[in-house]
Parts: sequence; structure tokens; C-alpha cells
Amino acid sequence: MNPQSVITLGQQALYTMLLLAAPMLLAALVVGLVVSILQAATQINEMTLSFIPKLIAMVAAMIIAGPWMISFYVDYMRRMFESIPTAIG
Repeated sequence: MNPQSVITLGQQALYTMLLLAAPMLLAALVVGLVVSILQAATQINEMTLSFIPKLIAMVAAMIIAGPWMISFYVDYMRRMFESIPTAIG
């Protein structure tokens, strides 16, 4: 294994991690922004008020994007296991 292939594997791993985390992070970001605007408009400064909507949004995002996330990750791992013989020899 040369250094270029190690860097490529690391880049693929980071890209996969970014794609798998994106649906839940985007859902939390959107819900957090909406709750923050509502808190600013109503002047309610309760820190725990945004936690439950974010949690619900992240669970909903996981339910909606879960099948895609699992298939994407399984495909990535299958490609990694299939590339082991070429990486060794």
C-alpha cells in the first residue's frame, strides 16, 4: 500500500461519514433555527425548549433517510472488503 492509496481511503471514509451524518445534522439545524427565531420573537429564553424538537426532527430524519443510510454504508463496507486483496498484494 502506497501513501496515495491510504490518503484515498481516508478521503472516502470522511466523505462517507459526511454523507451519512448530513440528513440528521440538517434536520437539527433547520429545527434549531426555527425554534431560535420563535424564541427571539416571543422572548422565551429557555435552553431546554429546543432540545425536544431537535430530538424529534433527528429521529424523523433517521426514519426517513435510514434505509438510504444503511444501504449506502453497506455498499461502502462491501467495497472496502472487496478491495482488501488488491491492497495487500
